[in-house]
Amino acid sequence: MNPDLLRGNLELIVLSILQQRPLYGFAIIQEARNRTDGYFDFKEGSLYPALHRMEQDGLLAAQYGESGRNGKPRKYYAVTDKGRQMLEARRQEFSTFTAAVMRLSGL
Repeated sequence: MNPDLLRGNLELIVLSILQQRPLYGFAIIQEARNRTDGYFDFKEGSLYPALHRMEQDGLLAAQYGESGRNGKPRKYYAVTDKGRQMLEARRQEFSTFTAAVMRLSGL
């Protein structure tokens, strides 16, 4: 997979995963992998900075929940109202973009 495609659509992907329920970082990685048959296989080093940025931007809210195996509480991320609005905007933008690429490329 082209990493530039992932970078340009990371908000759409993360918000889509979290719209159903709050998850912690590693669970987001697993969910992305499971829902795409392994196509999206995030590395922690790229996901966590994006989660923190999205939290700072008000797209996600975080709270600590159940502890992991190491005994530390896990940080769960949930989509905010602003995040839901962004998700809808990103979905529309992506749909328009892919339709234009398909028309252009003859697919």
